[in-house]
Amino acid sequence: MTTAAKTPRAKKAPSTPPVSSATSTKLAEVPVTFSATLAAYVAAVTSGQIAACKWVRLACKRHLRDLERAKTDSFPYRFEPSLVERVCKFATNMRHTKGKWSGQKITLEPWQVFILGCIFGWVKKKDGMRRFREVLAVIPRKNGKSLLAAIIGHYMLNADGEMGAEVYSGATSLDQAMEVFRPAWLMVDNDPAFKRHFGLDLGGTSKNPGPIYRLSDGSRFAPVIGKPGDGASPSCGIVDEYHEHKSPDLRDTLVTGMGARAQPLLLTVTTAGVDISVPCYADQKDLEKVLEGTLEKETLFGIIFSSDEEDDWTDFNCWVKANPNFGISIFEDFLRDRHQEAMTTPARKNVLLTKHLNQWQNAGCAWMDMIKWAGCEDKSLDISQFAGQDCWLGMDLANRIDIAALRIIFRHKEGFAGFGFYYLPEDTIQRKENSHYQGWLAQDWITQTDGAVTDFGRIKQDIKTLCEKFNVRELAYDPKEANYFVLDLQGEPWAMFDCVEMNQGPALMSEPMKAYEGHVYAKTYTHNGDPVQTWMMSNVVKKQGRGGGPIKTYYPTKERNEAKIDGPVAEIMALSRAIVAQPLANPELFLDW
Repeated sequence: MTTAAKTPRAKKAPSTPPVSSATSTKLAEVPVTFSATLAAYVAAVTSGQIAACKWVRLACKRHLRDLERAKTDSFPYRFEPSLVERVCKFATNMRHTKGKWSGQKITLEPWQVFILGCIFGWVKKKDGMRRFREVLAVIPRKNGKSLLAAIIGHYMLNADGEMGAEVYSGATSLDQAMEVFRPAWLMVDNDPAFKRHFGLDLGGTSKNPGPIYRLSDGSRFAPVIGKPGDGASPSCGIVDEYHEHKSPDLRDTLVTGMGARAQPLLLTVTTAGVDISVPCYADQKDLEKVLEGTLEKETLFGIIFSSDEEDDWTDFNCWVKANPNFGISIFEDFLRDRHQEAMTTPARKNVLLTKHLNQWQNAGCAWMDMIKWAGCEDKSLDISQFAGQDCWLGMDLANRIDIAALRIIFRHKEGFAGFGFYYLPEDTIQRKENSHYQGWLAQDWITQTDGAVTDFGRIKQDIKTLCEKFNVRELAYDPKEANYFVLDLQGEPWAMFDCVEMNQGPALMSEPMKAYEGHVYAKTYTHNGDPVQTWMMSNVVKKQGRGGGPIKTYYPTKERNEAKIDGPVAEIMALSRAIVAQPLANPELFLDW
């Protein structure tokens, strides 16, 4: 945000030399309405005049597509330009609260006009009520997302026509909640005319801001930590940095409290994070499907400013593309310093790519290229297709209060296909911080056993069932936790397969790891989109063995205890045995690291 309304700034394509704020070209500078600015921004993005990532382009194309759909009777929404003018004029009458623009009226950049205009400009044809009830804006740091959220909060408090409005700024900590609420509080405190016009009163002090009240009808705007009380009836809920939330409790409580409101709004603003098990990541994946047109959710508006999957992060141009306020609130020198830091300090790279390119990072030195992993997905793949065929099992039992993983490998086309079974005790699944396990349980991706420890008897029963359906050749296992289990298993008359002990060091794990990665890169490995295995795969860090020989060796490990890798470890073992039984047709799949 700056200090005068603008038409969209054009940014050069990623293949050109880096764009600076001083040299970037601009569209014709002519007085325009905000709705015209919005239209010009959409046109510039979709034509490539403004360099933007896939998700921004798709958000703009969705708007254009909906404008065409609005001409039909079957589409229940219409776009109202006068509402775009209303919300944007409200925003530009507010004032900055810090930095070099402190005290000056806010100006909206075209991308901000697009966001505000879409949220408030789309309404239902039948009653004029707002179309979008949920908003997810994934925006890199230092691009003014908290100030934008504060403006929306004030609009919902003061200009949305809701009597007794309740606006909550929620986060996991007071400091984070204040990132949105403090600017909102200061906007009132620093602007007596604004305060008088809307009849606002302030609780607390500038050092310790309290709720903002409108005494005439009891409306309020307040911070909330954790979740609001059961009596709350939010008309607007703002969730800041949702990637830090381990559970959806705050968001869910805000939503369930909105039932009595005519047109409530849940606004989530966040950067990407470093743990894909959190609800924010799942919500972003849903938004991506909405933007791609594979999931219908007409009341959700979202936008993701990021680099593209194919971008080379070492090219500074993709950093420009990912930061819509480049040269305005995030300056070129600062961003170049972060770019250089990522280039020269490996330990900082993932954090910087997360915060400034909005790339989700789940492991500091991740082993698997998750884009290539996603390219091996075939949702039509079903284990029943392999009835009667040879297979190899890998088992990592971990400990009895954690994930136990059983992976099964089949020969498939030119390579292999893998399926997984995962076991957790009820007490572990139901812990508050394990909402991702609860979701996977509901979708039948994991098996819950009663009590506080995993029932290994259930695993044995599943192995027996596999033996009845397939020709199990071998079971590879980590002896650390499984020796007693394997001795018990070998005593069963139906267990006609060999059990192979595999320690987790580089001597036995390095070559199978290389082969596994080689098959993924060559797309000769296939999986069915199993989200548990995908999450665990993204947690795997490759650690180099200590040997000083000419050939580097590796083994799988993890950075944090909560970052589970049992599934990939089990599959590396199973794949190792399958390869021994049938050597690779293409030895180049063993990558030379």
